[in-house]
Amino acid sequence: MLKAKKSLGQNFLIDVDILEKITNLTNIENKTVLEIGPGTGNLTSYILKKNPKKLFVIEKDNELANKLIDKFKDKLTVINDDVLKVDETNLFKEKVTVFGNLPYNISTEILSKWIINLKDFFWFDCLVFMFQKEVADRIIAEFNTSNYGRLSIICNWKLNIKKICDIKPFSFSPKPKIDSSLLIFHPKTNFIKINNPTNLEKVTRIFFNQRRKMLKKPYNQLFNGNQNILNKLKIDLNLRPQNLSIDTYYKLVCEYENLSS
Repeated sequence: MLKAKKSLGQNFLIDVDILEKITNLTNIENKTVLEIGPGTGNLTSYILKKNPKKLFVIEKDNELANKLIDKFKDKLTVINDDVLKVDETNLFKEKVTVFGNLPYNISTEILSKWIINLKDFFWFDCLVFMFQKEVADRIIAEFNTSNYGRLSIICNWKLNIKKICDIKPFSFSPKPKIDSSLLIFHPKTNFIKINNPTNLEKVTRIFFNQRRKMLKKPYNQLFNGNQNILNKLKIDLNLRPQNLSIDTYYKLVCEYENLSS
């Protein structure tokens, strides 16, 4: 019996109903599939039942990677590496469907990396991810709510996101201390063009660095009090960061790039 490693944020999904629900969310027959953090291979088995053309799995844990090779033989390709170090964009020749019960300790880092690194071409057609519930709540939060922030803005830039369900701790082994949530992501066909996505990270970081303070200080830091932009975007500097809509932040990034060019 393999013991989950706390250092890798491992909680293995064991609930059959949830495993079936995940693999029924999108059609993967004869498609290329990537699974992040397969662990002991519980979800992997259900993915293979759907007859994908190819299945790749990324597993950092050496022991688990070897167990997966022994268990599934040539039914899949095991990439024994850290997902944060893998360049997915060069891994596939066609769009893939991605599943993942993401490690709690790096889930936001993985998602942010993928979104910021997205070019004009989407290397995936769908992402089906499990997060701890509080992270999922931040991802799907709308403006004027307490959960709204950088993660909401970055994730919704190029992706449509839908919450599927919440999942209780007893669905995992070992049981985590918190609930989880299942989200599905699809690429948007239309989104505001930002030349350098790292500017999105920068602008949102500065605005949300002191989220309870008014907008005046971060705005002046980025735009030196430029009144034209305020008028154009109809921004009231007496508001707080959570009061600006998602699209307003994208437009602010564009204005920032225009000033910097």
